[in-house]
Parts: sequence; C-alpha cells; structure tokens
Amino acid sequence: MLLHVNAGDELPIYRQIVRQVADSIAGGRIKPGDQLPSHRDLAAQLVIAPLTVKKAYDELEREGLIETQRGRGTFVRERPPATVAAESRERLREAARRLLTQAALCGVPFEDVVRVLEEAKEKTTERTDS
Repeated sequence: MLLHVNAGDELPIYRQIVRQVADSIAGGRIKPGDQLPSHRDLAAQLVIAPLTVKKAYDELEREGLIETQRGRGTFVRERPPATVAAESRERLREAARRLLTQAALCGVPFEDVVRVLEEAKEKTTERTDS
C-alpha cells in the first residue's frame, strides 16, 4: 500500500491517510481481507508519528472500513455492519446535499455536476484497472 502525505496540506495528515485508504478500498486497490501495515510500519514509511497512523486507523475502524484483530493485525473488512452501512448512506446523502448546494451557489447546472461525478467515477475505475 503506497500512501503519500503532505505536511503542507490544509488537510491534517491523519485525514489524508483516512482519505487515501478509503479511496483505495473504494477503487479496489485494497481488497476485503487485505492486511494493512502496522501503525509503526506505516509511520516509518511516511516518516510521521505512530499515533497519527493510529488516529487514522481508529477513524477508519469507526467508519466500518477496517477492523483490528488482536495479535493478528489490521484488515480491510469483508463487509461493513448494517448500522455502519446506514450511517455511511446518511453521510453520503449529506455530502450530496453539500455538493448540490455548492454547485447551485456557483451557478453550476445539475447536468454538469452529474458529468463531474461521472468523470470522478472513471478516474476511480482507471485506478482500479491499473
């Protein structure tokens, strides 16, 4: 798993890790059952504090994307629990509302928003196929 962090980014480093791992899962580059690097290994790879990686992993676990198995490691979940899936759908609805509100405020027509989403989907699929 190759992740990159940018200390100068406005997004905190742990959120950069969360986003990249979630994107990798969504794009199929990390598959259900795959083991993630340990906190220490990923921290050494990224040259950051292990607690930063732990914070990211804790967030991913709360979101139902990964699970830590004591003594074995951290793995991508096979399937998120139903309660997590329902919460994820609600977060998705809220993100969609924010996107549509922002588009309306900028004068971007709905059809253009759909086109942007389709382009983003293609990029996600391209990363899966590579």
